[in-house]
Amino acid sequence: MDIKLIALDLDGTLLLPDKSLSPRNRAALTAAADRGIHIVPTTGRLFAGLPEVVRDLPFVRYAVTVNGGQVEDARSGEVLHSARIPLDLAMEVYAYLDTLPVIYDCYVGGEAFIPAPFYDRMGEFMYDDPHNLAMTRALRKPVDDFKGLLLRRGEPLQKLQCFVVDPADRPAIMDELRRRFPGLDVTWSLPHNIEVGAAAARKGEALRFLCSYLGFTLANAAAFGDGPNDVSMLSAAGAGVAMGNAVPEALAAARYRTAPNTEDGVARFVEQYIL
Repeated sequence: MDIKLIALDLDGTLLLPDKSLSPRNRAALTAAADRGIHIVPTTGRLFAGLPEVVRDLPFVRYAVTVNGGQVEDARSGEVLHSARIPLDLAMEVYAYLDTLPVIYDCYVGGEAFIPAPFYDRMGEFMYDDPHNLAMTRALRKPVDDFKGLLLRRGEPLQKLQCFVVDPADRPAIMDELRRRFPGLDVTWSLPHNIEVGAAAARKGEALRFLCSYLGFTLANAAAFGDGPNDVSMLSAAGAGVAMGNAVPEALAAARYRTAPNTEDGVARFVEQYIL
């Protein structure tokens, strides 16, 4: 394989369930970087939400964040590519979500905000994974006047997200969001969440942009993922690799499979096929 870039989803892919980076995965990525291969975190998180074990890797130069809604130079802070939700459209989405038994939040201007009452109830919606609950709590700022804050800022949103108590309720809500707001991308990545972004905010589109920016094609990219929000990059990359723990949609989109994230699946594939 002539791989020049490795795009890595984080949760459920590169990271262990406790959000740590295993020594074997770190060593494999270091060896790839030593060969001149770009190592690119590709995540639904904001850049500020990357765990330190990833953000502080010395060879990470570029990052794809908010599900492809932003591509940035991690060293200079320059935003190279962006796709955001117009504020008026986001407010329409929130008005619809207010009719449902969900809680919601937003990413805007590199920060994450959530209505204070929803912040207090997050444990009701993320009751089955303490690591995801802790991560989500840590990355969001509770505010009393959530919609007022957004209107005062007046900025397009990078992403908005809602949480359901029962994952069985999610498909119908996602279908209705797509019907009401056909100009938005609707996906999920955690057991209880729904993620809404601009139509162009997809990991595959961001990966396409970054490969072109760096002077090569998607054929030279390997992408690793496990969730529905990874499907676009798994199908776009020359070497799309689904984790052994991936959802069926991700497995169907990828050309290759590797071991689960709990068994160093990223390192196993990199060692065997890329190094």
